[in-house]
Amino acid sequence: MRERGVEHRAILGAMPNSLLVVHVHVHVKPEFVEAFREATLANASQSVKEPGIARFDVVQDTEDPTRFVLVEAYRAPEAPAAHKETAHYSKWRDTVAPMMAEPRSYRKYTNCFPADEAW
Repeated sequence: MRERGVEHRAILGAMPNSLLVVHVHVHVKPEFVEAFREATLANASQSVKEPGIARFDVVQDTEDPTRFVLVEAYRAPEAPAAHKETAHYSKWRDTVAPMMAEPRSYRKYTNCFPADEAW
C-alpha cells in the first residue's frame, strides 16, 4: 500500500492510464452565483485549449446552486502547474476570489476508466 502523499508520477508508472483528474470543490456566496458561473465558463473555455488538459468540466449542484465542482483532467503531472501559469487562470483566480463562501478544496484521482484516449 502506498502512502497518501505519493507523487503522481509514481502512480502513473504503475497504471496503464495516466490522466490526473482533479475535482475542485467550490462554494460561492449566493449573490455571486451568476458572476462566478460566467467567469468560470470563460476560464474553462480557454483551459480546454491547453495541450496538457484533456478535459475541463464545470458542474453545479442541483440542490444547492452555490456549490460547483470543477473536474479537471490533465495529461501529464506538470500540466496543473502549467495551467496555473496561464493568463486566463490568473484572471479567473483574481476575479472569483471575493466570491468564495469558503476556501476551495480539491481531491486528486488517477483515471481508471475509460482509457485516456476516450477523454
